[in-house]
Amino acid sequence: MAEATSRRRARSGGGAARRAERTSVKIETAKYIERNIPNFEVLSEEALGVIEANAETVLAEIGVNFVDNPGALQRWRDAGAEIEGERVRIPRGLARKLIATAPSEFTQHARNPEKSVVIGGKNLVCAPVYGPPFVRDVAGGRRYATIADFEKFVKLSYMSKWLHHSGGTVCEPTDVPVNKRHLDMLLAHMTLSDKPFMGSVTDPSRAQDSVEMCEILFGKEFVQNNTVMTSLININSPMTFDDVMMGALEVYAKNNQACIISPFIVGGAMAPVSVAGTLTQVLAEVMAGIAYSQLIRPGAPVIFGAFVSSIDMNSGAPTFGTPEASLVTYGAGQLARRLGLPFRSSGSFCGSKLPDAQAAYETANSLNMGLMSGVNFMLHSCGWLEGGLVASFEKFVMDADQLGALHGLAKGVPVSENDQAMDAIREVGPGGHYLGCAHTQANFKTAFWKSDLCDYKPFETWEEEGARDTMELATDRVAYLVDNYQAPSLDPEIRSALLAYVAAKKDSMADSFM
Repeated sequence: MAEATSRRRARSGGGAARRAERTSVKIETAKYIERNIPNFEVLSEEALGVIEANAETVLAEIGVNFVDNPGALQRWRDAGAEIEGERVRIPRGLARKLIATAPSEFTQHARNPEKSVVIGGKNLVCAPVYGPPFVRDVAGGRRYATIADFEKFVKLSYMSKWLHHSGGTVCEPTDVPVNKRHLDMLLAHMTLSDKPFMGSVTDPSRAQDSVEMCEILFGKEFVQNNTVMTSLININSPMTFDDVMMGALEVYAKNNQACIISPFIVGGAMAPVSVAGTLTQVLAEVMAGIAYSQLIRPGAPVIFGAFVSSIDMNSGAPTFGTPEASLVTYGAGQLARRLGLPFRSSGSFCGSKLPDAQAAYETANSLNMGLMSGVNFMLHSCGWLEGGLVASFEKFVMDADQLGALHGLAKGVPVSENDQAMDAIREVGPGGHYLGCAHTQANFKTAFWKSDLCDYKPFETWEEEGARDTMELATDRVAYLVDNYQAPSLDPEIRSALLAYVAAKKDSMADSFM
């Protein structure tokens, strides 16, 4: 009797432990995606050759503008380019020669070394939405973003398993002065998360602040010898490089920090309406920008960027998840690989105002396109709404959940002895079922990707639990992650030094909202 009671207690205790394990909060980050599937390529060798030749013609005969930047013009002149006013014409082959010093892949170090990422090759690193001035959630609707919203997104990024990167301006905190908000954003990334993050590009001085804060976090020598930031340098398409973005690029390249050189393309407005014409312009702009980074510091890490949408010819609004944008993205991936450069594109793009069916269709098209086109750094991978004007909390967790499906698809089809499952086929035989066989029992926990959000319950159970739709489930998921957030540890001396740096910088200037 005593033995039986003891056994019951042991079983009960084991069950309780298993239930506790299932319900406990686990802060887990999946490793960046390593593709075991081929890239989808749409351009033939002939088409690639035509586009590359045309891009060289654009650079040599039409040229690009480097505005309000005499230093850049002098660097190009010294390199052998023809300068006329602010127009830079780059002789055929010169940009490609300069690009040859850029690395084909690089490691961006996180303050937690286990979360460092390798950008390039067959890898895909997912980072959240970037830049929206508005946020949206069920409780507050659409509103201007605040620093509290920003910090909440950083916490969600940290708690989301399938996000590898904390991102940059996840939303624009409009309640903080323009000239100071980059300090608060960087501080949030550095203290509320231990994933990699992005630096500020809104002014060269803010890029320098980003470098100096990283030197506090990582150590000055480490920063100079390693990449700890990836930052977004947009080109003002068509073919214009402004002094603000180029000034930020100069700071980062000089300090060995990575830049995404990315045209901002809305087909029909900032690039031709044709796919081949857009690809020609994208390639010319990227080649000029990356070549310039190598004039600053040969070997500086860079990423070939392509932000692509088309235009609605009735309203003038950008459209997303369209066939044309997909074709441009697939083609740009091929061009990036031929240059031997990491590739940035795609994301959870949609034009919808709400996380509805339109958002789901367009986002699914965009995310899968990113995986199949060979993207190495996917900015905007979750949270994007309303053409990038809004960062949505509910859509953030919806998209972050779906990134897990990309991880599963990228694994491809392994054919190990266990994967062949011949023992299971023999055990079950004709007319049986696999639920109880040894192979299923050994593999069921890891065999299938499992959503942390979607509802697969029977109708009766779903109805009894309130008949909640995906938006309601996402609202609950946001609350669960935020309520269970646990900050990563940080050396108190480093934290104090960061706080002191931010306070001193803020005290040194008056507030400006311009």
